[in-house]
Amino acid sequence: MKARQRARTPGNRKNAWQVLEPPQDEHGPDNRAANRRKGRTARSRAWHVLEAPTGEQPAVDTDAAIGPMLPDEATVHFVLDLALRIGEVQMLSGAGASDVTATMIAVTQALGLPHCEVDVIFTSITITCHRGSDLPPVTALRVVRGRSLDYSRLTATEQLVQRITRGRISAEEASTELQRIYDAPHPYPRWISTLAWGGMAAFISLIIGGDAWTALAAFVISGVVDRLGRLLNRYALPFFFQQAIGGLIATMTATLLVHFDVLPLERPTLVVAAAITVLLSGLSTVSAVQDAITGYYVTASGRAMEVAMMSAGLITGVAIAINLATTLGITSSSPALAGTVTTFELPVMVMAGSGAAACFALASYTRLRPLLVASVAGAVGAGAYGALRLLEANQITASAVAATLVGLGGGVLARRLKVTPLVVAVSGITPLLPGLATYRGLYMLIENGAIITLMTAVAIGLALAAGVVLGEYLAQPLRTGLGRLERRLSGPRMAGPLRHSRRLD
Repeated sequence: MKARQRARTPGNRKNAWQVLEPPQDEHGPDNRAANRRKGRTARSRAWHVLEAPTGEQPAVDTDAAIGPMLPDEATVHFVLDLALRIGEVQMLSGAGASDVTATMIAVTQALGLPHCEVDVIFTSITITCHRGSDLPPVTALRVVRGRSLDYSRLTATEQLVQRITRGRISAEEASTELQRIYDAPHPYPRWISTLAWGGMAAFISLIIGGDAWTALAAFVISGVVDRLGRLLNRYALPFFFQQAIGGLIATMTATLLVHFDVLPLERPTLVVAAAITVLLSGLSTVSAVQDAITGYYVTASGRAMEVAMMSAGLITGVAIAINLATTLGITSSSPALAGTVTTFELPVMVMAGSGAAACFALASYTRLRPLLVASVAGAVGAGAYGALRLLEANQITASAVAATLVGLGGGVLARRLKVTPLVVAVSGITPLLPGLATYRGLYMLIENGAIITLMTAVAIGLALAAGVVLGEYLAQPLRTGLGRLERRLSGPRMAGPLRHSRRLD
């Protein structure tokens, strides 16, 4: 939809900007020279100022509107609705509030609305268009009612935003394209996503020291948990209970496999740790930390509460399984601490990290190019973590440094390859999620009431999220060129345009 501006004719002078200019000095050196050349007194523009004895300020014509010239009201409503729907797709995919705000402002400016304000909270998005002093502002709101992991939809929306901001598509065409993105099915069948979740658990079990039998058990258990979760989701069961059921099945199944010698598992707790990592991977920890760092505290609080409730559901399921095993007389082994990485294990960790990141991207319906980039990011993150652990660095430091490298590499290369950095960042740190530390912390909390180990797992998760955000921030000067460091940094950008154009204040 093309923006129809107000006609700039004398008949519509009322809606034009009021331009005031200071008086010129007739006796200045420039004017005196001009007067001598032309032989007459230079005429200056009239300047009417009312100076009342009471100190009244210069009067402005009250018939003139103060503010930008905007399209007609129907166009304003149409553009605001389009921006809201784009922001909703980003929020559904886990983008940060700062990314959503920047994207919506860029879209409205590109479509003829020069001054809009956006307010993003965890469950709703509000946008207001200011229309000057003679017209009231237009406000629109959209409620974000759900969350989904479909990164193909996020990538397609970002490509659409780039076309809008570059002026290559009209508002009507963009609305049609966005509706097509909304209605498009997942690029892969759901059973492929289930296999990807199982493959992710298998690779993670190898990262934390498991063998082939451990990987097989983790693959089967995670696949069963995913299918059961999809079934429960059809009946609108809250995610808290879905997490509890997932933790219960993962813990109880691994315990029964060991008790009845179904599989020769040397360390059965690694199976539970891998399944817990899969259940933790869907949480929006990165977005919560990004919102807190960039100043969107309300949205950060909502995301943090969601993460806390999902984790509480997981704790509940694991606790029920441990208590049930004790009641039935089934011995459950205590999870061991994460061992040190050896030189022989480092290549295995790198390959397994690449596979786990690729499986997460595939389970999140990522297309081929982002999947390959995510696989490389997972290898880099796992390799950096393994190398630091080989040098006897603690888990929190190793996780933070590895996540920073993932965020830095993703921020520099992802946009050049036309890939959303959020996809690369979240997939890249997935192999490093503290599944084993979380399970050990839950076990210690249930058995002894000790919370120190669980807090260590929380610290590792926060270090991963903060490292990704820091890496994306450090990637900005590298991405824009080392010779252009004077450009003002706009903050970490995990999705949407790098920087929106300057607003008219």
